[in-house]
Amino acid sequence: MKIMKEEKEECVFCNIIEKREEASIVYEDDQVIAVMDIQPVNPGHILVIPKQHLPFIGPEQNQIGEYMFKVGIQIASALKSNDLKCEGVNYIMADGEAAGQEVFHAHLHVFPRFKNDGFGFRFSEEYYNPPQRNELNRIASEIKNKLVYEINKVRSVQ
Repeated sequence: MKIMKEEKEECVFCNIIEKREEASIVYEDDQVIAVMDIQPVNPGHILVIPKQHLPFIGPEQNQIGEYMFKVGIQIASALKSNDLKCEGVNYIMADGEAAGQEVFHAHLHVFPRFKNDGFGFRFSEEYYNPPQRNELNRIASEIKNKLVYEINKVRSVQ
């Protein structure tokens, strides 16, 4: 089932936060809730969800984004120290439909990994033909220029 960009009233995560929908809660405080994913990659797959309805995490939401990852790191530690099979951990946040985001309320996936667990990324054929250094430098320069602008914009708001 693919959930397209939804309004807050229709958001499954908002319903979970407001206790109108059932969830297996791992952690909750005033900023986030962490729940078991109902379609886990592996047992122990957890979603860290901000309580504020945010379709994406942008520069204006740096603090909640940082906090989501801090909670995710603590969850990863708990995953590694129990009886679940966990040789590593993935932290994945899809930002936009093209990136695989299906529920348009920001959320961080934290899930255990182990050899031959069947999960992986598929790469296009282009992946195996790395770009030349001058192309990497050109792209890095473009991003760097925009990044300086974005950082200065955030600093001027603070």
